[in-house]
Amino acid sequence: MKNQKLEAITPSTLIVGVDIAKAVQWARFVDYRGLEIGKALRFQNDKTGFENILASIIANCNQRNLNDVMVGLEPTGHYWKALANYLMLQGITVVLVNPYHTKRAKELDDNSPTKSDRKDALTIAKLVRDGRYYETYMPQDIFAELRVLSTARISLMKRRNAIQNTITAVLDEYFPEIVTVFKKPLKGKASLQILKSCPFPALILKMSVDEIVSELRKAVEKTVGRKKAQQLFDAAKSSIGVQYGIVSAKLKIELRVEELELLTNQLERLETKMANALSATGFGEVILSVPGIGVVSAASFLGEIGDPMRFENPRQISRMAGYNLVEDSSGKNKSGTMISKRGRKNLRSILYQIALTLVAVNDEMKELYAYLKTRPNNPLKKKQALIVIAKKAITVIYNLVKKKTEYRAELVLGEFRKGQMKQAA
Repeated sequence: MKNQKLEAITPSTLIVGVDIAKAVQWARFVDYRGLEIGKALRFQNDKTGFENILASIIANCNQRNLNDVMVGLEPTGHYWKALANYLMLQGITVVLVNPYHTKRAKELDDNSPTKSDRKDALTIAKLVRDGRYYETYMPQDIFAELRVLSTARISLMKRRNAIQNTITAVLDEYFPEIVTVFKKPLKGKASLQILKSCPFPALILKMSVDEIVSELRKAVEKTVGRKKAQQLFDAAKSSIGVQYGIVSAKLKIELRVEELELLTNQLERLETKMANALSATGFGEVILSVPGIGVVSAASFLGEIGDPMRFENPRQISRMAGYNLVEDSSGKNKSGTMISKRGRKNLRSILYQIALTLVAVNDEMKELYAYLKTRPNNPLKKKQALIVIAKKAITVIYNLVKKKTEYRAELVLGEFRKGQMKQAA
């Protein structure tokens, strides 16, 4: 793989290293040997700045009869995307360099860890010259939509979880017994109505049971009745919750519940869009044929990897997620292998959630999961086994998409694996 990257750099290639920042950026130019040519360029992160670096690239190419250009960037936050998109639209090859590699490599030149944007730009250019880069992929069309929708959902979920934790903390302090009445106080309409109107024992005890029933039926008419109201009243009567700051705490709960309801509605809208986008990819039907993979999971997965047809094998997707195995040893100390985790964190999170569902509802994955944890040789811990299931899910999805065929249970486990499992049974 590295040899192919080196072969892409010829004597006619101009290599440009760019250190990305929010406002001001630096570019350095080197030839195929790694020798610097021309002057360092300082340019703004705006249209004029982009035109300046393009003009410098063209000038250097013309002066030295160079035909190819390769621009290396560090994927710093989101700031690199605008420049990468601009240059790619001009037909220029843009590649990415791991920031970790830049940090380590820049000390080799002057034995100094000093941070300098100008210095980093040259280090990036030399890393590209050495083939230490990876290709840029910026999803287009429906996959770009899925990427945005997926990241937006992750953001909304984080905010919703934070709000739920805040409400739970207040309830633990003021009315911990509410969970004996409503198992999940933040899920049901009736419990949310109570949280908005009378969330604490002191407020509940000011009401009669009939008044509590009336309050509950503002949210649900038939499913909650007098028995639930009586349970709530009794729980309030024996509560150990604190009784200070009730007015302010009630306002805090009200505001958080309103925000929670807003976020829930936003998530529903967003997930509807995800379902539509998934259908538009043409891959939704085959992926959803896998028992245990739902619309949101499938859409989020494609949002993270982009077009699955661009991969040559499922191992490339596993590597993208950081699921490739690395040895963890030093000298005489050997502790086996571990996943690298040098990949897309969100993709690993999505795959982990997919694995959790698969081992619960998918018969083949459930059987494989049980075998991995109990096999005679090298039994895996739960999380290790789930990672194997996640990698298996990648393989299954990839093969279904490539072959354009729906899930067939008898083909999930190969003959060799079936033999292992049968022998261990």
